[in-house]
Amino acid sequence: MIGTLVATAFWAMLPAYVPNNAAVLAGGGRPIDGGREWRGARLLGDGKTWRGTAVGTLVGVLLALALNALADPASAALGSDLPTFALPAAFALAFGAMCGDIGASFLKRRSGRERGAAFPGLDQLDFVVGALGLAFLVDTDWALAVFTPRVLAVVLVMTPLLHVVTNVGAYLLGVKNEPW
Repeated sequence: MIGTLVATAFWAMLPAYVPNNAAVLAGGGRPIDGGREWRGARLLGDGKTWRGTAVGTLVGVLLALALNALADPASAALGSDLPTFALPAAFALAFGAMCGDIGASFLKRRSGRERGAAFPGLDQLDFVVGALGLAFLVDTDWALAVFTPRVLAVVLVMTPLLHVVTNVGAYLLGVKNEPW
């Protein structure tokens, strides 16, 4: 039961988990804030770019479509039904994750934190809030069917743990400059 719940939560969130990583790999491009400042600090910073947002969203949507193709065999292997992604839901999860991260950058700049500085709690759940918020807004029926209260609880516990493990791993591999 717990294994199925964790598998469902992880599967359902994959299109939201991957976009920010893809955005980093896309690298560079024109900053979304165009270098503008508010109250003496950049609105977002150089790390939030149009290219990264577009690439991250595209990769998340494409991953959701790939998961749709794998849902039946994966469900059979697990002995439980894994969700498939309607296109609006796939877009909402991926773009919502990007928007959540952009919103976190705005909050970090307002609190005086520099790019890459840790902001515990916000760093681990910003994209989850964005992804789920947009998914519930854009495709309410799908989101209600997939993100039951128990699945949401697993997502909220699992995501910070995954965030720490993947960031420390990337840091140890030399892919990230800081372990958060």
